Amino acid sequence: MAVIVQTIGVIIIGALLAQVVLFLVSTWHRVTYERQRRTLALELLRCRVEAARTLKVGQEDEKRFWGGFRKFVVRQKVRECHDVYSFYLAPHDRKPLPRFQPGQHLVFKLHIPDTTKPVVRCYSLSDSPTQSDYYRITIKRELSPSDNPDVPAGLVSSYFHNHLQEGDILDVKAPSGKFFLDLTSAAPVAFVAGGVGITPLLSMLNSITEGAATTREVWLFYGVSNGTEHIMKDHLAQLNRQYHNVHVHVCYSQPSDADVIGEDYDHSGRVSVDLLRGLLPSNNYEFFLCGPPAMMDSLTKQLKVWGIPEDKIFFEAFGSATVKKTAAPPPRLADATQVEVFFSKTGKRCQWDQKHGSLLELAEGNAVQIDFGCRAGSCGTCLTAIKAGDVTYMTEPGVAPEAGSCFPCIAIPKGHVTLDA
Repeated sequence: MAVIVQTIGVIIIGALLAQVVLFLVSTWHRVTYERQRRTLALELLRCRVEAARTLKVGQEDEKRFWGGFRKFVVRQKVRECHDVYSFYLAPHDRKPLPRFQPGQHLVFKLHIPDTTKPVVRCYSLSDSPTQSDYYRITIKRELSPSDNPDVPAGLVSSYFHNHLQEGDILDVKAPSGKFFLDLTSAAPVAFVAGGVGITPLLSMLNSITEGAATTREVWLFYGVSNGTEHIMKDHLAQLNRQYHNVHVHVCYSQPSDADVIGEDYDHSGRVSVDLLRGLLPSNNYEFFLCGPPAMMDSLTKQLKVWGIPEDKIFFEAFGSATVKKTAAPPPRLADATQVEVFFSKTGKRCQWDQKHGSLLELAEGNAVQIDFGCRAGSCGTCLTAIKAGDVTYMTEPGVAPEAGSCFPCIAIPKGHVTLDA
């Protein structure tokens, strides 16, 4: 009898323990669910607040954008390295500046001594858009080629370096351009820069580390000849140390005796896709490129061989050589191999075919004067009225041309066309 009572007691205690375990498990599941629900609710609220804040900032920025040129003061002129200066530009009217997309550029109208008319040039913004009271550009002085000293040094870069001083006034258009980083995306990115081509990528990198997307994976591959050309060396090293998601790799193609590998730079030689393949965990990145034309031409081809889709490769293109080498080939005409282009102001009739490239190049080859700035469809300087016919573009313009006009620097004729030039 005692044994039966003892057995019943064990069964009852076991049942009670099972009930307690079930209760604890149920309570743990309920607490976990409530915690997850609260976390999701807080995240949804954060997203709504961020969306509202972004919308408000966007509306405020839209009000701050300006048409035409605006006066800016050179607040600071800072030497970055040999033949490279940064210029901090503040609005002369002291009104707040709109945010820009990291990677965009400014268009300048410059009144350079001993020139008959203003010169227009584009320079990338080199800092993040978080500052509301200044913009920064970083410019390398273009010297005469060592193998051809008769070629003059860069007109505009020399003006910025040799003549422009703190307190001087510049005419500047609002930020523009379609080469920029989408800050609403979390996709991992790989930046590849050569020389002063790092400027728009610096803007992107700073935007990631200073903004809400501080955990976004980013790799920077930066190539220069040696330490004398290493732009913002300390700043890049600091970002590399401070942020676990930032990976900076610097290549010197011609290191000097004073340059120490492992301290001043990471790799000898030029930036290559082989280097990227050896360091990146995969090829599932968005690639942003900016540098000399030969470098960009080589890298874009190699990236495509590696299997990177074209819609994952983005590049900056200022200057006709860069556009030619990195843009898709011009569409071929279906009904003719040659078309007539009539420049009505000068009365010149010229034959265009595929080998001529853009209408601007055709004009230059026939002594027809068309003003230009960026040669990439971004600054609007070459805007020319179409009096008859139509054109298409080798690359998408950075800004839309006025109706009935075109940007000859990147345009080719669809058929016979007459331009007001």
